[in-house]
Order: sequence, then structure tokens, then C-alpha cells
Amino acid sequence: MSAQSSLLETDIIAYLKQHENKDLLRFITCGSVDDGKSTLIGRLLHDTKMIYEDQLAAISRDSKTHGTTGEEVDLALLVDGLQSEREQGITIDVAYRYFSTDRRKFIIADTPGHEQYTRNMATGASTASLAILLIDARYGVQIQTKRHSFICSLLGIKHFVVAVNKMDLVDYDEHRFETICSAYREFAEPLALPELHLIPLSALLGENITSRSEKMPWYHGAHLLEILETINVNNDKNMALFRFPVQYVNRPNLNFRGYCGTVAAGVARPGMAIKVLPSERTSKIDQVFLADEVVSVAYPGDAVTLTLADEIDVSRGDMIVDADEKITPVTTLLIDVVWMHDDPLTLNKSYRIKIGPAEITGAVSEIEYQIDVNTMHKQASSSVSLNGIARCRLVLTEPVTVDPYKISRSTGNLIFIDRITNITVGAGMVVSAVHDVNITWHNQQVSREQRAARYSQKPAIIWFTGLSGSGKSTTANALENQLFHMGYHTYLLDGDNIRHGLCNDLGFSDADRVENIRRVGEVAKLMLDAGHIVLVAFISPFQRERDLVRSMVAESEFFEVFVDTPLAVCESRDPKGLYEKARSGIIRHFTGIDSPYEPPQTPDLTIDTSQRDTPVLVMELVRALRLKGIIR
Repeated sequence: MSAQSSLLETDIIAYLKQHENKDLLRFITCGSVDDGKSTLIGRLLHDTKMIYEDQLAAISRDSKTHGTTGEEVDLALLVDGLQSEREQGITIDVAYRYFSTDRRKFIIADTPGHEQYTRNMATGASTASLAILLIDARYGVQIQTKRHSFICSLLGIKHFVVAVNKMDLVDYDEHRFETICSAYREFAEPLALPELHLIPLSALLGENITSRSEKMPWYHGAHLLEILETINVNNDKNMALFRFPVQYVNRPNLNFRGYCGTVAAGVARPGMAIKVLPSERTSKIDQVFLADEVVSVAYPGDAVTLTLADEIDVSRGDMIVDADEKITPVTTLLIDVVWMHDDPLTLNKSYRIKIGPAEITGAVSEIEYQIDVNTMHKQASSSVSLNGIARCRLVLTEPVTVDPYKISRSTGNLIFIDRITNITVGAGMVVSAVHDVNITWHNQQVSREQRAARYSQKPAIIWFTGLSGSGKSTTANALENQLFHMGYHTYLLDGDNIRHGLCNDLGFSDADRVENIRRVGEVAKLMLDAGHIVLVAFISPFQRERDLVRSMVAESEFFEVFVDTPLAVCESRDPKGLYEKARSGIIRHFTGIDSPYEPPQTPDLTIDTSQRDTPVLVMELVRALRLKGIIR
């Protein structure tokens, strides 16, 4: 390499040990063609000293014949390795590169910008946790910028960095940067991106890449590498639900039978009660093997072998879950599809469908709508062409166990394979499982819009989340009273009230909490359809479940309020004595004590009931709802 740490030069074993447990971040670069994606990656590799001397010499030589940067070394050639890519100066295939810093390891997927190669971009995004969307400062937001943003959002990426590149070509103009940022925010609002950073840079000249640029003193945010090193992706993994798709049954001798696979969600521990789907046979995990070692716990992403306490029938394609899990296999799925082939997706055509290790036959029975990525409008369609994005109903020949993609990426994705050519032609993300194909949704003569017009209001869900004792119910009650006296038709769904009836069969395990919120989301959606403003006050501790409810309705119809009252204040209130019981061990799985709470990443409004009185908070909420357009 052009430079290496002294430790790497003197003690390779110590260097490897030091870097063995570093965090790994997978990210992609995407955006419109010629926005500088490959150059950005080349600059990152160069400035973090991750280019070997012979590589640097080779691209210096190739820059004279294939370069696009004049006398300067064209760093894009580091990742544009195909002959056709160098001839055209574009990226065609997905190029993966690795680099590391003292803080973190990185795997980069450089994806193509041409619409023709959108399928390659989707492939790169499918395993990424973060997306860097490049925008040419001269041209602003383009169609491919929107398309790639939407696909990344569909594919479950939660962290977005919008890099306005080539600022050197617009004289580092702050106004130009702010104009592009404003245009992108306006487009991205319906996508509800959980985390968004906007940064001006010049990949060619290294401005704002690994250090703050002196040429843009008006920008006060972090440089690109600092964002990549510090962004928190730990909450992206689903730790609440245990999912283990069986990929292989390992039977080397008469005394050992192990089930191999990758932990898709949750954790696996010896002694844990499990259930195998679809057979629903139960047992307990006896041992967990990671490579050739017995371990006490395995986390999402770990490739392990499980042994069970009982001899039960488990086959490739089965799913191992928690024993008390209420998930059931289904044969009909509602999915979002990104089509990747010149031959369009057509109704009732038979495809091979690969879901995890299972491979079965299926066909699309209905295309609910196709999405125009320019306007986000939903359009009727009878087929889906290359690069099209649509919501479809998929009917399978055998039952499968899946989760909504927003809850678990690993158990909520699938691919379409052409049965003749064996080519992957489409990718799908599960929206929901349809539990009875004979049950269909009947359109009503009176529409949601007609009911809302009768009430002269815009239906919406106002979702209050926070710890027990934070003041969710008190504030939601006061807000409903205010809206009711302003003439709005409202209804309040409170956590305790729902537990008395609809959810009185559920406990407080992580799985039961997920099911609790799913049911509440379905009820809230029905009330929304009835034209009401629905106020919901639930602890709802997990981000994925709140996102699932958000995905059930239009983005403009969901308003999230984070009641961010400090734990100490909540505990001092303790109107039911629950915290005291949880501290003493009488109550288990109590949020904030021995069960986690995941704060919203981008709530519409954050309030603290320990800082201001309820009437003041209600007026603040009313103002925020007006700005959102929910009330007049």
C-alpha cells in the first residue's frame, strides 16, 4: 500500500487481532449517470491509504488512455474495471470494494447510474445499510436520483447520505447547494426516510471527503468519512423476533444431526424453546456451533449450526422460530416488485420463486398498481416492464413462512426466476401475508374520501410513543378533547384499554408486543378508512413495528409523536407501581428496565411532559398538525 500503520508493518498478528472485532458497514453509491460515484469511491480508497502501489501505478498509466480527468489520475478506474466501462466512462456492473479505518470496516457497492442497469443497482442495495446518493451540482435532482432513492427505500435502507458532488464546477456556491437540498427534501418527504444527511463535496478534488473543506466554510456539518464512521446501524437488525431458515441438514455420523443456516433475526441460545414451521413441532436448542466452536449466543448474520434436544423432522427450507411465535405459513403474499428483465412481468405466468433457502412455483394473480417514480403516483397496470416498480398479489403452490420486509429484510425478500432460462427476472419485498386466499377485500360504495368530505376533515393517525409514565395517554386525551371541541371526529386508542379486550390474550414478550402493535395498526387503519382522526397512545417500543403501521397508510396520514420524558421522571411518577415491581423482578420484560425501547429516529414531533404543562403541549401539537395539513 502507499501507506500502512506501523503495527501492520511490525506485527501482522496483532494488527489482525485489533481489527477482528471492528464494526462492519455495507453501503452503496448510487444516483444518475456521471454523477461521480466511481470517482468518489476511488477518492475514499486513495485518501484512506487503501490503494496498493502497483494499483496506483496501473491507474496512473491507464488514465492517459481511458481517463476523463485530463492530466490528473482518474481514480474512477479503480472500480470501473470492465473494458466497456472504461471505453464509455460509465459503470455497468456492481463493483465491490473493501477498506477500513481505525473505527470501522467497510464494504462498498459501486452501482451503475444508467436506467438500463437499474437491476444491478437493486442488487447492490439489497445488502446495504446505507446509501450515498450522488447529485451533480450542475444538474440537480434527476429521474435516476428519484428512482434510486425509491428503490433504496423499498429495499429497507434506513440511512441516506445525499452527496451534492462537483461543487468545484459551481464555484462552491452555497445557494446552489441549498436549492438542490430543498428539491430533494420535497421529493423524499413521501418516502419518510428514517435518517438523511446532506453534504456538499468534490470527489475529484477530495473536498469534504476525509476532512473538512476550507473552500466551503459555510458548511458546518461532518465530512463524508466522519458520517460513515459514526453512523449508528446497530438498531437496524431485528432482535425482537427469532428467525432461522434452515439451509442444510448436517448429518456426518449417527451421533450428530445439525441444522445449518444464518440467523436472520433475533438471537439463538442453548435452552431456548423453538418451533419448526410449517410442521409446528416443538423442541429446545441444545447447542449452537459457530464454525467449530460451541457458543452461548448467536446474533443476526451469524452462520451457525443448531442442534435440538429432540429428534424431530426438520428439512431444508423449514423455518425455526420462537416456540410461542404466532406466525403461520401462507400461500398468498402482497409484495412490492422491482422488475429486472426486458420481458415484462405478466399476470398468471408461472415463475420459480426463491424465498430464503426454499424454492417453489408461483404466479402474480393481480397487479394492484404501478408507481411512477417521478410523481409517486399509483397507476393501474396489467404488466410490469423493465425497471418498473409495482405492488402485486403473488400466489404460491406451497405454503411459506415470511415476515413483512420492513420487519425483517432476511425473511421478507424473494426473487423471481424464469423457468426456461433460469435467469433472475425480478425482486420482491413482502408487504404482508394473506392468510386466506378465499377472503378478498370488497370495495365499498362509500369511499374514504366521501366520509372525510362529510366530516370536512383529513383522516390521519396520530401515534404517541414513549415509556410507561411518560404522559402519552394524558397528552393524547387532552389533544382529543381539544380536537373534538374544534369540531373534528376523533377516536383514542389507548394501550391499557386495548389490553382489556382486543389484545387480552397477549403477554409482554417481544413477540407479543409486536403482535399487539400489528393489531392496533389494523384497527387504526380501519378507523382511518371511516374518515376519523385516530389518536394512538402505546409504548410501542420497537422501531420496526411503528414503521410497519406507517407503511399501512399514506405518509401524509401518519404523524408520530415521541414523548421523550426521561426515565427517572417516568419512574418517579409510576402511577401503577410497575417500575418498582420491574426493579424487584416481580414483572419481567418491562420496557426501560429489562426490555429495550428504541426511540424514533425521525419523529414528526418530540415533546417532554416534564418540561411543559399539558395545555401548552396541546397547543404545540395543534400547531404541528396544522403545518402537516392534518387539521385546518
